Amino acid sequence: MIKLKSKSDIDKMREAGRILSATFEEMAKHMKVGANAAQIDDVAREFIRKHGAEPSFMGVPNYHWATCISVNEEIVHGIPYREKEFMPGDICCIDCGVYFKGFHADCARPFLIEPVAEEIKHLAKITEESFFKGAEQAIPGNKMGDVSNALQHHVESAGLTVVKDLYSHGIGENLHEDPLIPNYGKKGKGITLEAGFTFALEPMVNIGVADILTLDDKWTIITADKKWSAHYENTIAVLDDGPEILTIH
Repeated sequence: MIKLKSKSDIDKMREAGRILSATFEEMAKHMKVGANAAQIDDVAREFIRKHGAEPSFMGVPNYHWATCISVNEEIVHGIPYREKEFMPGDICCIDCGVYFKGFHADCARPFLIEPVAEEIKHLAKITEESFFKGAEQAIPGNKMGDVSNALQHHVESAGLTVVKDLYSHGIGENLHEDPLIPNYGKKGKGITLEAGFTFALEPMVNIGVADILTLDDKWTIITADKKWSAHYENTIAVLDDGPEILTIH
């Protein structure tokens, strides 16, 4: 069941989003050749707690880290192991959430470890742009399919592939709420968007096939053909006058 949020609820989610945005700014300072994923995870966890919040992901059963850090062919849910060291040319997609005053905010960003191939720059650019194409459609009265279709169309028009076995999702008092939201779809289909609906829109985009595999750690999801992937995400509130992105400040 979809739970619409009050103005007060969205105010709290906006505060969580502000902390999360600042967390990414802090992590960005440490993203360089030779750094490793565990160091970045430590930065995120300490920064979030310093600001009176909790890392959302540490509340997920059996997950013990503040971030997911997925490198190259890893699509999402990459565990931030200390052995995962950043190398020139890598794309490192960091996913992180903040829990503050009873509400969650969730977002993800790709980081490029220079020098990066033009193909990978294109991948990161289109993935980010596809989010905004979808977010523009998050207007009361529109259908969820309008959001998903705009995202999918932008990706596929650029010669890339949308992952179809992983989803965007509702968010609020729980990190993952109804509904599951495919990152592909048809205009005019799906639920009708209403003011007070909050969701995390997260395109996952591959250079190659859409098929996925899960590694033996039971978390890390990779591309089936080992070609590279990108992930971009923000938390959105549908308001009377249109969408507000709560995790960009």
